[in-house]
Amino acid sequence: MAKTNEDPSGGLHNVLAAGTVLTGTIITESDFRLDGRVEGEINCKGKIVIGPKGSVKGNIMTDNAEIFGNVEGSIRARERLILKASAVIKGDIFIQTLEIEPGARLNGSCTMSGKEGNGAPVSSHPNAANNQKR
Repeated sequence: MAKTNEDPSGGLHNVLAAGTVLTGTIITESDFRLDGRVEGEINCKGKIVIGPKGSVKGNIMTDNAEIFGNVEGSIRARERLILKASAVIKGDIFIQTLEIEPGARLNGSCTMSGKEGNGAPVSSHPNAANNQKR
């Protein structure tokens, strides 16, 4: 069952424990840790951590994410996405900053936006600015 824990810093964190399956939509204003399984959407206005045994079949929208487990669906991280060595992602990711540890698997496309905040993608061509005729 989902529960709320208060840490010593005073921040609230939501936890979906191992062995728990939730079908539906999760919307939270605070950080969220998933060690169980979610079949549906997650919208987190904080940081989501998907533990090594955690899994999501659905789309995730969050500020920051750290993935150890499995995600089948798209991930939109407004700030940072960290894929740990045990992470398996089957879907597209839309991020500003990406960290991938060796061993992590990503089967999908990656779209990175610039820091300008306008949502415009950053060019993936290193010589895009130098495409001038000589």
